[in-house]
Amino acid sequence: MVQPFTLLIKPAGPDCNLACRYCFYTPKKTLFPDSPCRMSEAVLETLCKQYFQLRFPMNAFAWQGGEPTLMGLDFYKKAVHFQAQYRTQEQSVQNTFQTNAVLIDDNWCRFFAEHNFLLGISLDGPQEIHDFYRKDHAGRGTYSRVLRAIDCCRKAAVEFNILVLLSDRNITEPDLLFDFFTAQGFTFLQLVPCFEIDPDNPPQPASWSITAEQYGRFLCRFFDRWRDGWTERLSVRTFDNFINVLAGGPPAECIFGRLCSDYLVIEHDGSAYCCDFFVTPETRLGSLLDTPLEQLAASPVKQNFIRRKRRIADSCLVCRYLDLCGGGCLKDRIPLTGTEKTPSYFCRAYKMFLDHALPHLRALAASAVQKLRKQPSSAKR
Repeated sequence: MVQPFTLLIKPAGPDCNLACRYCFYTPKKTLFPDSPCRMSEAVLETLCKQYFQLRFPMNAFAWQGGEPTLMGLDFYKKAVHFQAQYRTQEQSVQNTFQTNAVLIDDNWCRFFAEHNFLLGISLDGPQEIHDFYRKDHAGRGTYSRVLRAIDCCRKAAVEFNILVLLSDRNITEPDLLFDFFTAQGFTFLQLVPCFEIDPDNPPQPASWSITAEQYGRFLCRFFDRWRDGWTERLSVRTFDNFINVLAGGPPAECIFGRLCSDYLVIEHDGSAYCCDFFVTPETRLGSLLDTPLEQLAASPVKQNFIRRKRRIADSCLVCRYLDLCGGGCLKDRIPLTGTEKTPSYFCRAYKMFLDHALPHLRALAASAVQKLRKQPSSAKR
């Protein structure tokens, strides 16, 4: 029996209604040249049926893209129908939905609220920053449409967090971003550093990538603002990750784990891959239309991919922060030299941040443990 894993599902493949220059997934269209990139009802039903047959207590469906709203609302109504049809009473379901939010309206939000979807909404900062890269195919910025969708979510009591891609346009503005996001009243932020290889000049970073020094300085300043009265009001996933590990828990982000075996990517046609940063012919596991999910998850290709994450640079083996960073993500290691035994592109950033913040992180972790111990046993379940 394989260990429980999340399904990261791309129902519309790499198709998107935006033309974000920095998007890493749009180029995957070359893998599906003759495909309409829309998941059929047959693939959707097979996916749900096989997943619940694994009898995991928690069954996590992470809908991503491309842009998952391109499937239309009826597709997700069918998804929750199949989830209800094939799950047992002992199995719980979690649906998360990462979106650019341009198509989100009241109808979508009523559905999300009814079925307890958790949304991740991409918003890179104030309008002048967000609209620089996040344009539609007509070249129009999307900021006002995203804010309108957020208003719809709030009216319908839809849970959401904000995903911030840190690119060359906003990485030098930690105070501006902190003030903007807190003024908006957001309570959950994911800060995602942008690093992509320039396809015309490998292994040099693409122009929209940030440097490790920039990221390190950003994290230090953003952390200082956050710990100055915001630790109880604002969840910042990177900070929460380190606090959780220091408190004895598992990493909240797979990039900091010693393994990366906790999800499978399912493309629109039913093909499965190890990771959405490595959707390539070499990491294709097969198709759930031909091979059960359990066998795909246990395949030699997947197991070899897991072992690659374990292979770290010699300098990482003696680093005092290895237990916190896990060697970093393969996507930030392999492109630099072609081997996984390379320090992360962001290694210097993590060292800068942990040198600066570790005493405070330890104190926050100790406080979290104390609060948990004081809770009645029924509240800990």
